[in-house]
Amino acid sequence: MPSLQTALPPELANNAIRLYRECLRRAKYIGSKQHNTQLLVGMVRQQFKKHMHETDPDKIQKLKDDAARGLINHMLHESEKMTGRKFSQGS
Repeated sequence: MPSLQTALPPELANNAIRLYRECLRRAKYIGSKQHNTQLLVGMVRQQFKKHMHETDPDKIQKLKDDAARGLINHMLHESEKMTGRKFSQGS
C-alpha cells in the first residue's frame, strides 16, 4: 500500500519533528474553535511520546501515515468549509 505522506510536502512528511509540530499547530487551531485546546494538544503529545522509542521502520511508517491522514482530513474539512464544496466521499 502506498504511503499517504505523498500528499504532504516532503519536508514535512519525511521529518517526524516537523510532522509533530504541524499536528500540534492543527490541534491548537481546532481546539481554539471548539474550546478544548488543552485536550487536543495533550492527545497529540501523548501519541507522539507513546511511540517516540519505536525502532521498527514499518511501524514508524504506519504511525507517520496515520498522522499524515489526520492532517489531510483536517485540511479537506477546512477546504470544504471555505468553498462550500464537498471533496470527500460521503454516504
